[in-house]
Amino acid sequence: MLFQISLFKVSVNMSDELIVLKDVWVHYNGIPILEGVDLVVKEHDFLGIIGPNGGGKSTLLKVILGLLKPSRGIVRVLGSSPQKSRKFVGYVPQYRHIDLHFPISVFELVLMGRLGSLALLKSYSEDDKKRALDALKNVEMLDYKDSQIGKLSGGQLQRVFIARALASDPKLLLLDEPATGVDIVRQEEFYELLEKLKTKMAIVMVSHDISAVSVHVDKIACLNRKLYYHSSKELLPADLEAAYQCPIDLIAHGIPHRVLKKHEPGNDGTGEV
Repeated sequence: MLFQISLFKVSVNMSDELIVLKDVWVHYNGIPILEGVDLVVKEHDFLGIIGPNGGGKSTLLKVILGLLKPSRGIVRVLGSSPQKSRKFVGYVPQYRHIDLHFPISVFELVLMGRLGSLALLKSYSEDDKKRALDALKNVEMLDYKDSQIGKLSGGQLQRVFIARALASDPKLLLLDEPATGVDIVRQEEFYELLEKLKTKMAIVMVSHDISAVSVHVDKIACLNRKLYYHSSKELLPADLEAAYQCPIDLIAHGIPHRVLKKHEPGNDGTGEV
């Protein structure tokens, strides 16, 4: 399936480094969730971040969005603080955390992507509405604009949330486990869309799907409190073993070669990963 992408240009004063994190730490109740994270994301990067559940992936996105202040460290997004740059950042959350019974239409949800551009106490302009409709057209969901969000399939809802992110005309797109619960066919359509979007913006995608990430992204990082990243598509076996805390031979070079060795008997009761 082919998608037509026509995004509005955004003028932002910045270098080609869209995200810069230096020695970033985050603690919850005194427990470290992120430890000394260093990360640079440049224009048109497509970075996939993998790692075990509870490893801090969603926390990292919240830091970049300015929703969570680190315990220490430097965070710069689009050359400024995350809070000041947030209106230029599109965000696609895990849709399973969304109340699908909330009485809102597809169009109304996508229009919320324009909130960052609204002046205080102002209503949506005709230009806001046009951009929301254009975003729905870009992801082939315009015919569903009047549908209630709870009536959509997982794949359709995924595209609607991408449309909401695109309505803000982002320079940076963050996605949190976007393919969870979506069938294989819709996943392929989704990655096809991201291939087109990365020519217009940088993309950072958090995922637990090692194989899909390895095939589709340009660069890979692995996160389990500490970030293992070499600004490339190659991860060293030692990085993966340190992050997942189980033996992993290799995942690299575009097509994943993933071999999970058996644990020593008694590690998990099954002897396997």
